This record gives sequence, C-alpha cells and structure tokens, in this order.
Amino acid sequence: MKADDERRAGLLFGFASYGMWGLVPLFWPLLKPSGAIEILAHRMVWSLVVVGVALVVLRRWSWIGELLRQPRRLALTAAAAAVITVNWGVYIWSVNTGHVVDASLGYFVNPLVSIGLGVLLLGERLRPAQWAAVAIGFSAVVVLAVGVGRPPWIALTLAFSFGSYGLIKKKVNLGGLESLAAETAIQFLPALGYLLWLTAAGQSTFTHGGAGHGALLASTGIVTAIPLICFGAAAIRVPLSTLGLLQYLAPVFQFGLGVLYFHEAMPPERWAGFGLVWAALALLTWDALRTARRTRARAAAARAAVPAAGTGGAPGAASPAPAAAAESA
Repeated sequence: MKADDERRAGLLFGFASYGMWGLVPLFWPLLKPSGAIEILAHRMVWSLVVVGVALVVLRRWSWIGELLRQPRRLALTAAAAAVITVNWGVYIWSVNTGHVVDASLGYFVNPLVSIGLGVLLLGERLRPAQWAAVAIGFSAVVVLAVGVGRPPWIALTLAFSFGSYGLIKKKVNLGGLESLAAETAIQFLPALGYLLWLTAAGQSTFTHGGAGHGALLASTGIVTAIPLICFGAAAIRVPLSTLGLLQYLAPVFQFGLGVLYFHEAMPPERWAGFGLVWAALALLTWDALRTARRTRARAAAARAAVPAAGTGGAPGAASPAPAAAAESA
C-alpha cells in the first residue's frame, strides 16, 4: 500500500513539473515591457536566491566544498551554466516574440538530439527502431526548412542546447537543486552586473515598472525552482520509463498554447514537419517500452533461475548459473 501511495505521489509530482513547464509560455509575456535579456538576468539572480534558501532549509551544502575541490567537475558545471543560459534566453525570446510553436518543436526534437549526442560523443549503439526514429526526425527538419525557407533555428538551438545540458549534467552527477544552485552561482555575478548597469542607465523595468512588475520579475526564481523540485520528487518515486513518457506533456501543452491561445500560423508544411516528428517519437516510445518489458522479463527469469540452480549439483560445488543469469539480465 505504501509503495502504491509513493507511485501515486510520484505521478502527481511528475504531472505537476511537466505541466508547469508546459504552461510557462503564459508567464513570460506578463513580464513585458522587459526585454528577453533583462528577464533572463532576473531569472538567474532570483533562481539562486530561491534555491539558496531551499538548500539552507534542507541543510544540503556539504557538496559545495567537494565541487570546489574538483576542477574538472567545476569546469563542466560552468559549461552547463553556459548552455542553459543560451537555452533560457532563446526560449524567453521566442515566446515573447510569437514563436511558441517553434519552441515546442525544440522540446519535441530534444529526445532525438539526445540520442544523436549519445552516439556521437558517448559511443552508444542504437537499435534499428532508434535509427529509424532519428532518420524520420532528420527528414522532419528538412521538410520544415524547405517549407519555411530556412532551418528551424529556434527549435534546433533549444534542442541542441538542452541536449548538451543533459549530457554535461550526466557527467557532473549533481542533484537537481544542487546543480541549479551551482549553475546560477556562476551566472549570478554577470547577471547582477548587467541589471546594475541597466539601473544606472535608467533602462531597468524592475525599478521603473512599479511594485507589481518588480514582484513578477522576482518570481522568475520561483517559476524556475518549483518545477525542478517537483521533478526531483517524481524521479525518486516513479520508473524512468514513466518519466520518459511524462516529458512529452510539456511540448504538447506548449504546442497547444501556440496554436489555440497565441493563434500562431500552422501552414501545411508545418503540420507535415510536426507529423514526422510525432511519428518519430511514437516509434521511439514504442521501442523504449518494448525494450523495458524485455529487460524486466529477463531479470525475472534470472531471479527465478538462481534458486533452481542452487538446489542441484554436488554439495559445495560452485554453480555458474547465477553469474550467467546475471550477465543475461
């Protein structure tokens, strides 16, 4: 019963995190007339404030000394901060300039980009269905580029920056709150310097936009941190395969907002490109679920073989069956 409650809570946290990420395009336009760079700088500054408070409350700061004593991990953290800065900046700009659908495409394409980076940089091997999904995704990019007359640079920038971010975070191996704190700590001084320069130049909307506008800009830290906290709570309660399916909620919501709420144009070639991307993701999901089922079945067979193997043979003789079963699993 307790395990069921944990899984149910994990699903709720997962829906909450991806739902908030999917609905965030409704938030950024509220920050106008602030420009994308000013919003980005406020997001960096206030995110550090929010996660810093959370870490103090949770008393999770022992990792700071360990990180500072490891130059390679620190350099990787700086690289993660750089690529997530690009991702955040392009995303905010795209939403506030009427390109929500393009932004959603970036996060639809992101799983395919992550697979490609795994092959190119980590030497991972793909199954035939994964190769087919990547090929379909590439053809979707070609269709969109031909239809629009230029490559879908917003979607590609978001997909490759977030894919690179995930790859770097895999190597850094820090928790969600800890990594966000480290990354925003690196971003903090440049962001604060930019905001102080805006204020000195009389161009800061934070100081001239009124208390309500200032509060909205400050809330960018909460908008950044809360979905991440919910994601962390979901990740420890539900299987990775479930999280993999939930991740599509965010771009689905973003696409729906772009078409139905922001009334962005969807000519036939755009539908064709999105249709190919969705077909690739459907194939990828089917292959992942099939592989997960096979892995569970092999693991169950291996567990069943261990006690059976242990009952036979000469007393005291070492049986190779457990090792073979573990290897097959």
